[in-house]
Amino acid sequence: MLLNELFLILRTYWPLLLASGIVIHYIRNKYHNGLNKYPGHPLAAYTNWWRFFDALGRKAEKTHLDLHKKHGDIVRLGPNVLSFADPRAIKIIYGLNKGMVKSDFYPVQQAVAKGQRLQSLFSTVDEDYHAKYRRCINSAFAMSSLVGYEPLVDSTTDAFIDQTEQRYSSNGRVCNFAKWLQFFAFDVVGELTWSKRIGFVERDEDVDGIVKFIGDFLSYAGPIGQQPFLDLLFEKNPIKLQLQKLGISKYIFPVTRFANAQSATREAEMAKIRETGIVNQPDGRGIDLLTKFNLAQRDHPEFMTDRQVLASCTSMIFAGSETTAISLSSIFYNLVKHPRVYKKLMEELDEAAMNGIITERERSKVSWAEAQKLPYLDAVIQESFRVHPAAGLILERIVPPQGMEILGEHIPGGTIVGCNAWVLHRRPEIFGNDVDVFRPERWLEAKPDRLKEMKATMFQFGAGARTCIGKNISLLEIYKLVPTFLRNFEVELEKPEAEWKLHNAWFVRQLDFNTVFKKRSVPLAA
Repeated sequence: MLLNELFLILRTYWPLLLASGIVIHYIRNKYHNGLNKYPGHPLAAYTNWWRFFDALGRKAEKTHLDLHKKHGDIVRLGPNVLSFADPRAIKIIYGLNKGMVKSDFYPVQQAVAKGQRLQSLFSTVDEDYHAKYRRCINSAFAMSSLVGYEPLVDSTTDAFIDQTEQRYSSNGRVCNFAKWLQFFAFDVVGELTWSKRIGFVERDEDVDGIVKFIGDFLSYAGPIGQQPFLDLLFEKNPIKLQLQKLGISKYIFPVTRFANAQSATREAEMAKIRETGIVNQPDGRGIDLLTKFNLAQRDHPEFMTDRQVLASCTSMIFAGSETTAISLSSIFYNLVKHPRVYKKLMEELDEAAMNGIITERERSKVSWAEAQKLPYLDAVIQESFRVHPAAGLILERIVPPQGMEILGEHIPGGTIVGCNAWVLHRRPEIFGNDVDVFRPERWLEAKPDRLKEMKATMFQFGAGARTCIGKNISLLEIYKLVPTFLRNFEVELEKPEAEWKLHNAWFVRQLDFNTVFKKRSVPLAA
């Protein structure tokens, strides 16, 4: 009888009950953990769908900048999400032994093989796992390893210079420079990982659709990462994964398939290295990362499994191309948009060549050591990092259960917190009142204490224990390619008045960066 009455009530009043439940849900979101005291977009307090659609609009970096300009150093981006703009928050949120862990935003970006997620250094949320993983491969990415990688970068640089001349400068053909630089970055990844260029530069095309896949994947990961449960419906669906494990579904991420195919060509060689630990290093070529990953597997077989080696290789494809290409595009774009800066940098390069600081080499290549002696080049690169960091969303962390004090505020446990490099890099008290202006001189004029503060605020590679492990390799590519390319070619925009378009797919890609190149005569030493 009671059940019948209850059923009757539900059947009669279900619209009212449903509406009441929804209202209660949103009110609870609004006042969740007392976060209602922090300002933000009016909808952000009620639902994460606001930040989902903001990320889907591809201009989230601008949204975050505008919100912090309007509301100050702490802004609410979701019912349980706070963004911090004060650089002092970096050490608190991303510092060592703070108890912070990555949020569910990151597993969305895990590749899949045979129905199993591939946890990379970047995507894992398990800090113990990350620490063990990093110990296994850290030496492969150390600054001391750069000298060994330089010949591998030089090999792709030679091909890039030759193909630029053949395909573009010799005939005046317009170049989609952002894509062309991404092709360079991909082929460097091939050289560094497998001692083999993949063919992007020689063929001037997207080999196996990998560039398109990564672009589409990041465009997916940015918005979906704001509502991670959606990934469990679309890509990491348990049923879909089980079908892959059973071999019923043959789908495999193109990046995973690509890495498997590249590594398979050297499986016999790698098996011998895992067995003996002996590496026959090619003359002047350096030891590639696949070899170092397999040596790590020999030294740490209990952790560095075949799956970990594969995950390390796929990470190189995911992270080793997109961010480096974005940074390179930023450098070249800001140079052509600022002729005074371009002229000043060329004067430094030419003077260094005439004074013997830069040694005469085939294709006018500049070494890593020589690039470190060029202060204006360094200022241009740092300023390009500042005005256009690759990541365009906050790097999310979860406050430990006991809560934490950040900028004098007690933030409850479980709250997602983070900083956005686009916001940090535009702090006028750190970088000057002209933060929206591209001005490399700020890096040369700053007094030592201010310069130290500026460098501590730079966030393009993240911070703390989860700093991008490939940072040094990316810097090697950038500091070598930029001066080498500029010594070989004059770069001009196809339409000097045109502005590029930005696409925040969580990494802020550049579109419509179309250029023409002219072959340049290189001054020689006196």
